[in-house]
Amino acid sequence: MLPYPQIDPVALAIGPLKIHWYGLMYLIGIGGAWLLASRRLNRFDSTWTREKLSDMVFWMSMGVIVGGRLGYVLFYDLSAYLANPTLIFEVWKGGMSFHGGFIGVMLAALWFGKKNNKSFFQLMDFVAPMVPIGLGAGRIGNFINAELWGKATDVPWAMIFPTDPAQLARHPSQLYQFALEGVALFAILWLFSRKPRPTMAVSGMFALFYGIFRFIVEFVRVPDAQLGYLAWNWLTMGQVLCVPMIVGGLLLIWLAYHRAPSAPAAAV
Repeated sequence: MLPYPQIDPVALAIGPLKIHWYGLMYLIGIGGAWLLASRRLNRFDSTWTREKLSDMVFWMSMGVIVGGRLGYVLFYDLSAYLANPTLIFEVWKGGMSFHGGFIGVMLAALWFGKKNNKSFFQLMDFVAPMVPIGLGAGRIGNFINAELWGKATDVPWAMIFPTDPAQLARHPSQLYQFALEGVALFAILWLFSRKPRPTMAVSGMFALFYGIFRFIVEFVRVPDAQLGYLAWNWLTMGQVLCVPMIVGGLLLIWLAYHRAPSAPAAAV
């Protein structure tokens, strides 16, 4: 068993002002995505300025934050937030839904694309390879918060999390998700998108592999206490929400390579 590294969730406290590691992870993810997007900006659209890229990153980041929070409220704990709506604003305590953030990003892409003469999938294909940076950073934030831990296990790398009332050795499922949704997904998408691909292909790869990776990890991750398992003592809300992503990803990839050819696609 490995010792859990005791890390104060508060990175910096100045009087009543507290800066949490969880929030800093979002800033790291957004900043890292902006830096990598700027490297590929000319291949995406040589007429775009860094200012326009910053605008796009800002609005999509808003989609992540607002959509992620509202998604958690709607998908995972609606009754608690209806009883106490002020909890919605306590984001430093965790409680963000990837699937809600994904919907938020899609809505932001639709709106921003219309304003800038870009199709929805042109923007999504460009953005997709950068998203795992934020996903990986977010999972590190979950680990520092000692939340979303896994099932009890006797594997040598199991950990006892301070937030676990039972104090059992558990899978560090946050680190599994960091490795899969962050590192592995980034490598897959970054390498795949280095060559010109038909529109929708990169988006399809993102949806497919995120859905697969998340579905797998959910087998060893403890579901949210207020929901538990939805069926058969193993099906979780996360898995249910990943099924449309896997199916949609396969469909997008098929359409990308089988629809009538249009203008040549560039590397994104």
